Amino acid sequence: MQEFVLTINLVDDETKIAQYKAYHRDVWPEVRACLQDVGILQMDIYALGRRLVMLVRAEAGFDLARDFGRLPSLHPRYREWQELMDAFQEKLPEAKPGEHWSSMDHIFHLP
Repeated sequence: MQEFVLTINLVDDETKIAQYKAYHRDVWPEVRACLQDVGILQMDIYALGRRLVMLVRAEAGFDLARDFGRLPSLHPRYREWQELMDAFQEKLPEAKPGEHWSSMDHIFHLP
């Protein structure tokens, strides 16, 4: 199993932040199925103000760029979901070119 930690901001609008959270209380079944189909075993998203942090646990061999990149082609509802979520999200200033959610570096582990 592999773990990835990603971060992004939500737009600075309390109404939109509330809407984003509401959508995630009832994620569409097709979206859940697509995430599992590309090898994601577990996904958690945390929020602090408008900052989001996503923890992804995936099968061995999972590749963020390749496997997240496959998602829109799996189901039209996934594409619809992603377009909807993009309206709520704002890339970080630290984001690398072409990066939507930014990968965070692992700097400490306590066994």
